[in-house]
Amino acid sequence: MKKNIVKSAFLCSAILGMNSAFAEVKVSAIYDITGSFSIFGVMQSNAVKLAIDDINAKGGLLGEKLKLITYDTQSELSKYTQYANTTVLKDRPAAVFGGMTSSSREAIRPIFRKADVPYFYSTLYEGGACDKQTFVVSPSASQQIKPLVEWAIKEYGPKMFIMAPDYNYGTISALWYHEYAKQFGGEVVGEEFLALTVTDYAPTIQKIQRAKPDFVVAIPVGPNQVGFLEQFSSAGLKENIPVVSSNYSTANEQVLLTPKASKGIVSSHVYFSSLDNPENKAFLDKWAKAYGEGQTISPEAVTAWNAVHLWAEAIEKSGSFKSKPVYAAMESGDINFKGPNGFVSVEPGSHHVKQNTYIAVGDDNYGFDIIKTFDAVAPSYENETCDLISNPKLVGHFTPEA
Repeated sequence: MKKNIVKSAFLCSAILGMNSAFAEVKVSAIYDITGSFSIFGVMQSNAVKLAIDDINAKGGLLGEKLKLITYDTQSELSKYTQYANTTVLKDRPAAVFGGMTSSSREAIRPIFRKADVPYFYSTLYEGGACDKQTFVVSPSASQQIKPLVEWAIKEYGPKMFIMAPDYNYGTISALWYHEYAKQFGGEVVGEEFLALTVTDYAPTIQKIQRAKPDFVVAIPVGPNQVGFLEQFSSAGLKENIPVVSSNYSTANEQVLLTPKASKGIVSSHVYFSSLDNPENKAFLDKWAKAYGEGQTISPEAVTAWNAVHLWAEAIEKSGSFKSKPVYAAMESGDINFKGPNGFVSVEPGSHHVKQNTYIAVGDDNYGFDIIKTFDAVAPSYENETCDLISNPKLVGHFTPEA
């Protein structure tokens, strides 16, 4: 009898030990919920929560409910590394979703690589990130800038002026604009890189006037974009010099502009709330029930939503929350999801996703009209430079200049 009791106790202990790591499956979200980048972070954080709630409402994953742990970096880069280390050591998450700027992504992905935790980045970026533990669900330059440049040159003419922020996203994106301008017979006739603290764009506007471009590429970030576009419109230039952007609408900047300033601006992205499909209607309905009616949903909210569901698909396919089976599933070529923006599928080698790209023009009611659709656009540059199946130890951030 005593022997049976000891044996039963041992078996219970073994079972508990096997499941203790994920008896309560934790998922972490690290975003700028307050501070200057909160216009990006709040919607991304809300989208991750909505996706987790959606999965839990359907029974969770592998019979387990998910627990979301959220960190607010307060738009401070130092807090990204602080909270990344905290969540790895304290929470032991099955996956992490987060990051806004490229610098925040580059600060935390080495931490998750060392800890071997799947990390999902869902903010549009300049492209080129390559890492076994990192999965990019947002569009890269080869998916977003390339079709925009080809379209704009055909529509407006070959000469472009680039106005961008002076950090990784802006400077590397500008390299891509140069690259695709050459590819499609265009010419960069001027460019300006400005600090995030700049509020007076008169000198830049004067440079644009002197350069006489056929169109302006405007990719400042958040409030800076609002300031530039408003001043550009007030100067009376928008009627004669079209403005295109590969990040306009990312933080719903259009709702902060006057109708005069927002109308006619062309944006390239993977999602606009005006998309007419059943998945988008269902998503907008869930969002309205959770967060209230009348909100304009940013593309980054949708890519964050997609990121959680792609991870969930990998969990279900692998039958495990452990990292190695999840990576194997993500690299199987069989992980996909029909999101609000259309069909999204993980590219096995590059850990980026194939998805639709849309070109849209702003109306005078804070919305967009879709004028061109590019179906199933692959992250071509990342697929060429980053093959993590044949070279799983490859780690880098590749650029066209390099």
